[in-house]
Amino acid sequence: MELSSRQKEIIEIVKEKQPVKSNEIAELLNINRATIRPDLKILTMMGILEAKRKVGYYYTGRSLLNILGSYIKTINVMDIQTEPTVVEETSSIYDGIITMFTKNAGTLYVVDGKYLSGIVSRKDFIKAMIGRKEVESLPIPMIMTRMPNIIYLEPNESVYDAAYKTMYYEVESLPIVKKEIDEKGIQRLVLIGKVSRTNITRYVVNMGRSAK
Repeated sequence: MELSSRQKEIIEIVKEKQPVKSNEIAELLNINRATIRPDLKILTMMGILEAKRKVGYYYTGRSLLNILGSYIKTINVMDIQTEPTVVEETSSIYDGIITMFTKNAGTLYVVDGKYLSGIVSRKDFIKAMIGRKEVESLPIPMIMTRMPNIIYLEPNESVYDAAYKTMYYEVESLPIVKKEIDEKGIQRLVLIGKVSRTNITRYVVNMGRSAK
């Protein structure tokens, strides 16, 4: 997302002259007030400028980066989530390897019915294969990460939360879950989606494209 040269000029004028009215800005730019009306609207909507009725425009001091950071906190993870690649707890390590590579997945989610029970990464598979020949018979739960060590997202969290967690915990992908009490009265995690670093990067890139 990049501001036009005229929008940048408007910001500099407001910084210097604030509070300043639209007709004064137009006069300083030597153009018609109607010409800059869309620019003022955009800058105000973005939060870079603040308009006070009968007073004029003020510069808020917020940079474009600050505004983008605030905006990404308003986008829900469910808006960018994709379908997770899953295997059942009864699968073998070999089954998991085949699933990972045929689905071109970076992470597998191990489920017990609809409930998430574990996560397996490429690194986990590599470690399992080193020095072992019985991967066809070993069950995948032997190498998966289990609760409480699973880092997850809930449906009300934002894209910012997802980006922060992937960076802080150094993981490629996060499951999106909703909590549910099973028939035994135990709290379980129902797997409803996933967000990966690729999802986040794609969203940011598309946001930049749409702003051109």
